[in-house]
Amino acid sequence: MLETLSPITIKFFRFVLVGASGLIVDFGLTYLFKEKWNMNKYIANGVGFFMAATSNFFINRSWTFASVDPNVGSQYVKFILFSLVGLVINSMIVWLLNDRLKKNFYLSKAVATIIVTLWNFLSNFLFTFR
Repeated sequence: MLETLSPITIKFFRFVLVGASGLIVDFGLTYLFKEKWNMNKYIANGVGFFMAATSNFFINRSWTFASVDPNVGSQYVKFILFSLVGLVINSMIVWLLNDRLKKNFYLSKAVATIIVTLWNFLSNFLFTFR
């Protein structure tokens, strides 16, 4: 069945799977730092986000995009920057849909997640791991 899918489709599905693993890292570390180590919730959230983005970078680099570019540092910086832009886009969409248009918070977050997943995939496909 995989042989019938285009290479970009396979990369996208892998990207989504890696993103799901990042979600576990993000929420797990945020919970650990906030609830168990009593760290400030925003710092804990930032640590969770950063560690998830870092693990996602290395998994995506090797598995999703099979990059052999020796300039790992440059790729990492691009990946983190695109992730941060995605975080801003996510927050703006949630704010617009939930705060301004009064849509359900979780529906707003779901819409934001879909849009940001597409943003992150395309930006990394086209620029970070081209």
